[in-house]
Amino acid sequence: MTQHIAQEPYIALKGISKAYNIGGQAVPIFSGLDLCIPHGDFVAVMGPSGSGKSTLLNMLAGIDRPDAGSLRIGASHLDQMGEAARSSWRAHHMGIVFQFYNLLPILTAAENVELPLLLKPLSRRERRIRVERVLDLVGLGGRERQYPGVMSGGQQQRVGIARAIVCDPGLLLCDEPTGDLDRKSADEILEMLCFLNRQLGKTIVMVTHDPQAALHAKRTLHLDKGDFVEERRAA
Repeated sequence: MTQHIAQEPYIALKGISKAYNIGGQAVPIFSGLDLCIPHGDFVAVMGPSGSGKSTLLNMLAGIDRPDAGSLRIGASHLDQMGEAARSSWRAHHMGIVFQFYNLLPILTAAENVELPLLLKPLSRRERRIRVERVLDLVGLGGRERQYPGVMSGGQQQRVGIARAIVCDPGLLLCDEPTGDLDRKSADEILEMLCFLNRQLGKTIVMVTHDPQAALHAKRTLHLDKGDFVEERRAA
């Protein structure tokens, strides 16, 4: 008889507690938070301000470390890593897409996308090939020498996505990726994220206030007062 063993989730948070010291007083954000995300999932996280969305994203990014509990992504236990190890892990395994793009205005689109590759042992030619490939993937082929200041918000966000995927990470964290865009540009960015998820197998966790954006995810988790109170799956 063949025995089927359940596959471990790609992201697993168990019993996560986190508090911040504000004015000399500990303010709890999470107390015993659990979360499992399988490989290849696309999860939207919604919730009111102060519910813990940003803290969750920062912990998944290895920027913050939980006070208690375990946080594993793939084979890496982020809760057991020091700051330098988490920084190295972040450079190799994940990409971040920001609400306000976080592009350097003095650099061209290609130079902005190339930045993460400067940490890798690649030749200048290898970096150029990778940059051109991902800019073409996000629909900006031929715009390598343009500066962010002459681009629309949607085009700048495409540069931001290209930068996030240029190292081919397995995980994309998106912090309000459409929050600064009009509806048409937002929908185009969301369709691109769906493509990266479905066709390239990227696992995506997206924090958003926009219910229309959340509809593009495979499931939506609602965070309130440091705990998940509801889950909705795509039809």
